[in-house]
Amino acid sequence: MLKGLLLRLYRDLKGDVFAIPGRTIALVFAVSLLVLPLFSQDPYLLRVIVFASIFAIFAASWDLLTGFVGQMNLGHALFFGVAAYGSALINVHVGLSPWITIILGALIAVLTGLLVGLPALRLRGVYLSLVTLAFPIILTGIIFVFSDLTGGELGLSGFDRLASSRLQEYYIAVLAMLILCFTMWKITDSKLGIIFHAIREDEIAARASGINTTRYKLLAFSLSGFFAGIAGAMYVHTIGVAVPSTLEIFMSFQAIIWAIFGGIGTIYGAVAGVFILFPAMEVLRLVPEWRMLLFAVMIVLVLRYMPQGLTRYVLDKLEIKCPRCKAVNAFTRQHCRVCLTVLREQHEQKKMSA
Repeated sequence: MLKGLLLRLYRDLKGDVFAIPGRTIALVFAVSLLVLPLFSQDPYLLRVIVFASIFAIFAASWDLLTGFVGQMNLGHALFFGVAAYGSALINVHVGLSPWITIILGALIAVLTGLLVGLPALRLRGVYLSLVTLAFPIILTGIIFVFSDLTGGELGLSGFDRLASSRLQEYYIAVLAMLILCFTMWKITDSKLGIIFHAIREDEIAARASGINTTRYKLLAFSLSGFFAGIAGAMYVHTIGVAVPSTLEIFMSFQAIIWAIFGGIGTIYGAVAGVFILFPAMEVLRLVPEWRMLLFAVMIVLVLRYMPQGLTRYVLDKLEIKCPRCKAVNAFTRQHCRVCLTVLREQHEQKKMSA
């Protein structure tokens, strides 16, 4: 029986995963993260990957809202910060476990997403961007006013950590990242994702076709807030202090840079952007005087020669879509794996056009 299950699993992987380069890369990436501690348990390396995993959830949540629904959010750190402070305050004053306060913090971010989503019903483009940019600034001011409760500029401490050891912390963050980012990708690949696409491309046409754009935009803000809230709550229980920097504009812009660098409107592009740029910034600490300049040059070069993002550029080289059934195939195939349509001619035309 076990042999039969393994054989079936292999066949499913061979047909649905190994046949598509992008999915193969994703599987190798996930397995590599899971087995990494078997080869190295260096505290600094594990710490970097923990933060990269948390920020990957954060960046992917921004991509879910802006990349798929077209709601340009320049204040995405609001969801991150409000969940961070909410989780920390509940843990300190109520004494609940971080496993519960993280969920409660994410639900607070959902409510915040609904409040922020209300202006989105009437505002678009640059006006929406400016409104979303204002909310983190307002919350920062509230934190400074009620410093006795929030700790003010010094931050809030004295709450429980995410885990008792670095290895446990590592696996919690990595598994959360893999599960939540896969969930976001499945949302965008579902009927709901098609509706999000329709609103992004032409909201008036979507409304004319019977889609309740108001409801779906509020849903998008709520979903984005929930995932960003989980990232924020995990972050604060990892570093052990809730500070106003979680609400800074730079935090929002980081999520935007990561998502655009990797490939906006993909979810996996945001993950790739974080796992490339965040460790790169740590490596560049070796040359602190050149750190930001080299970082900026790297981003400019990628966006200059790969305007759709790094992952889209790579997958465009590794994959080819069948013109008949739209199935994705490896670039090495001469015929479609589903309908056996000839692919080689299309691939040659694609290379010539590139």
